[in-house]
Amino acid sequence: GFDPYIKKVNENELKEPTDKRMFVLAAALKSSYNIDKLYELTKIDRWFLEKLKNITDYYTKLESISSGSISFDVLKQAKQIGFSDKQIAAAIKSTELVVRKWREEYQITPFVKQI
Repeated sequence: GFDPYIKKVNENELKEPTDKRMFVLAAALKSSYNIDKLYELTKIDRWFLEKLKNITDYYTKLESISSGSISFDVLKQAKQIGFSDKQIAAAIKSTELVVRKWREEYQITPFVKQI
């Protein structure tokens, strides 16, 4: 996933479009780089950078939650953003099975949109 802990921030790696750049970008967003600075380094569209920032900000929110419980609203929003049960579990320092159990209790189920 879009994990801010996989790579450290390196501005040279942000400038070069590689397969590792998204991980460096996640780390930069996590370490408080602002959108304008990242745009100057990467030339990635600001709208897209904002969307990536929303993901890292929500991951930070998840990390602040104790593993004892997670509210329906927080779990539903995390799933709508696209976090897997495994990613949520890692953020709240719990297990994937516990997160799945909460999701099932809250009746948060996956669905596929058809066009």
